[in-house]
Amino acid sequence: MRLLSHVRVVLCRPSHPGNIGAAARAMKTMGLSRLVLVAPRRFPDPQATALASGAVDVLEGATVVETLAEALAGTVVSVAFTTRSRTYVQPFRTPEESAREVLQALQAAPDTQAALVFGNETNGLANEEVWQCTFPATIPANPAYSSLNLAAAVQVACYVLARTCEAFAPQAGAIADAPDFVPASHEAVEGLLAQWLAVLERLDFYDPASPKRLEARLRRLLARARLERAELDILRGMLKAVARKIP
Repeated sequence: MRLLSHVRVVLCRPSHPGNIGAAARAMKTMGLSRLVLVAPRRFPDPQATALASGAVDVLEGATVVETLAEALAGTVVSVAFTTRSRTYVQPFRTPEESAREVLQALQAAPDTQAALVFGNETNGLANEEVWQCTFPATIPANPAYSSLNLAAAVQVACYVLARTCEAFAPQAGAIADAPDFVPASHEAVEGLLAQWLAVLERLDFYDPASPKRLEARLRRLLARARLERAELDILRGMLKAVARKIP
């Protein structure tokens, strides 16, 4: 269960402090303790403390940031829990599939971090927030009524991750067998994407005023590639050389 200490739960723009407390309790029952809050409406708050019950320590250790980018800093894999949407270009994972991918990434780089990301109680995650994550996941539910309470969604995701972790063993020949593999961090990949788009804009291939789905598809490509640091450095060097050749 050591890998669970490297997983943070990120709540984006939570509006009700009671849900923050209930989510903290759900995390602790499954062995997770790292909570990050993105622009919470009210926190700290007595309601959060009351609903946390015996998990007040999780609330006291919570990190509060203003943006999802800050919440994902230092992670090498992040899962956006959301309902299915036709506007997203990544294939959705089940909680079980996402748990295995998270654990494989952490096994490959034990000193890194992963994130499970959840949206606002009313509207969930915005597409732009989902796109910032490595891939989306959805919790199968009744098609006629698929709305899950925030804390319930956190409980399900953390439960599946904890149970998967108990039985987890890296596959022979997997990326974990490569001791020199150092995955690129979230912020490093974001830097590469920004540089890539800037070069494409100078080439008149990309228009920030009418981006369509180019950025989302490039994010999907980078997420699928799971770049290591050395590969990312090569790509950034190539883009820098291309930029120097542009009149």
